[in-house]
Amino acid sequence: CLMMSVTPTRGCLLDLPWEDILVPHILCHLPLQQLLSLQRVSKSFQSLIQLYLANMRCFDSSQIGPAIPRAAFVNLLKDNEVLQQLALQNCSDWLTDQELLPVIGQNHHLHQIQLKGCAQLSRHALVAISLSCPNLRQLSLAHCEWVDSLSLRSLADHCKALEAVDLTACRQLKDEAICYLVQKCSRLKSLSLAVNANVGDVAVEETAKCCPELEHLDLTGCLRVKNDSIRVLAEYCPKLRSLKVKHCHNVAESSLSILRSRGVELDVEPPLQRALVLLQDVVGFAPFINLQI
Repeated sequence: CLMMSVTPTRGCLLDLPWEDILVPHILCHLPLQQLLSLQRVSKSFQSLIQLYLANMRCFDSSQIGPAIPRAAFVNLLKDNEVLQQLALQNCSDWLTDQELLPVIGQNHHLHQIQLKGCAQLSRHALVAISLSCPNLRQLSLAHCEWVDSLSLRSLADHCKALEAVDLTACRQLKDEAICYLVQKCSRLKSLSLAVNANVGDVAVEETAKCCPELEHLDLTGCLRVKNDSIRVLAEYCPKLRSLKVKHCHNVAESSLSILRSRGVELDVEPPLQRALVLLQDVVGFAPFINLQI
């Protein structure tokens, strides 16, 4: 309907000021995929959309579809120097340093970057992010096994405003690297160290002591984490709202109960409730038990 009602021959839409009205107040409300389709209407529309892309503050590859071609990505962002949010989880099949580094290098206002599953990047990508994005607040590197201690140190040295970091399955990282990160980035509110067998009590305790604003911590599958560090977490992080410790076999209710009593959301049930679930699975119904006893 939009394309039918605003054809260039009617002179309605394109007569409005492009930079003052169309780009910031109209085009920003349309899905990116529709905007790209508008480019085919006419040369004027193509110029308008190119202007929009150059002034776009947020780019999310998932808005274009399940997969975005490499050439399309390069063309879409080649003139943009004002990005604030960049989400590229749908580019994992082909995204390398060659495509990402030019975008990072010309966008110094980025405060949110999502690279989950982008396995073909290298440590140079994280170094580039740390050097180009001093105001970065949120960064997802989940399942990016190329992240190593040296690149993480660069991030910690240059991006001290970080509030949320996802390091799920970054298996090269050990306690020492995590400790350096939290010492430099004490404003962290959300941190995921999930699925990392190298992370243990040392990293968790240092996180607790250095990050008093911490609200969310994911330790799923961190087999070396034990009760002592959970108690330190309870002592030093009064603002903690959620803690994930599923498959942390050395963490028991004796330490979790402290957090549970404060209303912290945990992803493991109390022992009695777990027993009821198991019993229900076996006998097919849950017996009546007063859980308040």
